[in-house]
Parts: sequence; structure tokens; C-alpha cells
Amino acid sequence: MKSNINILITEDDTDINTLLCDILTKECYNVRAAYSGSEARMCIEQYDYDIVLLDLMLPGISGENLISEIRKLKIMPIIVISAKVSQQDKINVLRLGADDFIGKPFDIHEVLARIQAQLRRYKEFSSVNITDKKLSYKNIILDMESKEVLIRNNPIILTFREYSILELLMSNPKKVFTKANIFETVWKDNFFGDDNTINVHISNLRTKLAQADNETKYIQTVWGIGFKLHE
Repeated sequence: MKSNINILITEDDTDINTLLCDILTKECYNVRAAYSGSEARMCIEQYDYDIVLLDLMLPGISGENLISEIRKLKIMPIIVISAKVSQQDKINVLRLGADDFIGKPFDIHEVLARIQAQLRRYKEFSSVNITDKKLSYKNIILDMESKEVLIRNNPIILTFREYSILELLMSNPKKVFTKANIFETVWKDNFFGDDNTINVHISNLRTKLAQADNETKYIQTVWGIGFKLHE
């Protein structure tokens, strides 16, 4: 039910923010308005949202920096709504971790359709099952409490980093994670373009998964962007 969906709207233009709030409230979504990047970060740290609508040119923390901050904290859809509509701007925010981009001026019906599409993708059609703090995908079961990983009911030994990468990917199998997303989430540090660190850990993780189950592909490389679970 829509009444269970919480949306954070981060937009410093009062008229646009009010318009989005009014329309989405009429659609029976629970809506919270934020007018700066700093306010939005505080909201995200304190509350859970199902999706974030985000402008880029914000006071306090910019939209681009906020995307990176969100990806350190939580996994949820981010739709950027911005007047910065160059191809490079779109590519940059998608690489930072945004899930979709809508240019201004926007059509409200398109915004609603994009929200519904992202919610379907992340809520209804996720191929990962989460029960009793366990993630399952294909032949893998990952226990988030015991930190154990089973493939075809056989345990495999992973390093802390390998486990953390696998947990991140399994938490949202439809999402493509950039190398910056992975590094900043798993290493809890800023990413300065050291691709080799990520590549080595992904390679080692792939090898261990293949040794346990050589008939199934689990990690897919999305060239030029990053990695995701193999569909």
C-alpha cells in the first residue's frame, strides 16, 4: 500500500518542493520535505525512507555529495530531479549511485511513473529473499548475524572485505554498484580511484564462489560502471 511508502523530497525551491509534496501526498505516499543537503542527511540518518527525490544544486551539501553520503548509509532508490541536464551530469550522478535522472522542467506524470518503476524494482521484484536476517540469492545463503555464507549448503570462507562486498551486492541485486560505492561502503573511506583494490577483492570473491559452485555465475561486471549480481 502506498500509505506505507515513505518519500524524502530534497529540493531548495519552495514552489517545486511544495508541488511535489502535494502531488505525492494526494497519491497517498508519506512525504517529508527537506530544503538543503544538510537537512536531508539529518533526515536520512534518523529515519528510513523507501525512495529519495533529490535536486543537485542545494545549499549546505550538494546533491552530488549527498548521493555519496546516502550510499555510505543506506541502500534505497535515488531519483535526481535537476536543471543540470547535460549528458555528463547524468552520467556523473548515475556513477555516484543515483538510480534515475529527470530533467527540469519535469512532467509530474513522468515523476510518478519513475517513482512507481523504482519502487517496483526495489520492493516487489527483488530476487533476494530476506528472512530472519538472512539473504538468499540463487544457491547462496548469507547469514547477516553469524556472518556465515553457504553455497549449496556448504560453507565457504571469506575475508571480512569479501563478505562485506557480497552482502552489499546481495542486499540489492538489481543495482549496479560503482567501484566508489563499494569502496566507500566496505572500507568506510573516501575513494580516490584505486581500481586495483576493488578489482582484486572482486576477483578473489569470484574465485571462491566459482570453486564452490562452478555451474552458476554470481557477479556481473557492468563495463564502465561497476558490478552487480548476475541475473
